[in-house]
Amino acid sequence: MDSADRIGPNALLQLVPVLDRSLGIAERAALFARAGVPLPPPDAGMWPEAEVARLHRAVVQARPDLAPGLMRAAGLATADCILANRIPHPAKTLIGALPATLGARLLTAAIGKHAWTFAGSGRFHVARHRPLTLVIAANPLACGAGDAPSCHWHAAVFERLYATLVWPRLSVSETSCCACGDGACRFEVLPEV
Repeated sequence: MDSADRIGPNALLQLVPVLDRSLGIAERAALFARAGVPLPPPDAGMWPEAEVARLHRAVVQARPDLAPGLMRAAGLATADCILANRIPHPAKTLIGALPATLGARLLTAAIGKHAWTFAGSGRFHVARHRPLTLVIAANPLACGAGDAPSCHWHAAVFERLYATLVWPRLSVSETSCCACGDGACRFEVLPEV
């Protein structure tokens, strides 16, 4: 990992209110301190991915029982922020008006163009379109005990984006994870028929 590698600030910013609500401000502050990460300002720009990874890891290590739900809530909030501020209304309208297969391809292409904002130094690609399988090789945010896929933040971001714009009912399943020793984190986006 290069010291210049950066990731979008929502990987931190959206976690702050989740931790504050669920654990309290004092425990959130302790987690940031343990990770050696300063509290980002609300207008933070791209953030060092090493700091984001340390914070995500600190949450998983300190609260393994709550970490999946905490990271999922932060991922959903991140996607909500993207939907409100980063995807133009005409693009959202177009994606929603297209048949689901085409809308998914358009959304996936847009996600791919902006992958550096959520994958940092990891390498994003689409493994296949049926079922839609998104891959982040060398995912810098993968962390966990290594016995099960643990990228709940990424899975939640993908879930909310695709559920809001393409398939209202779907599931996202992480089928392999760098935290388990796999070379890539693989996410299957499965619409419910």
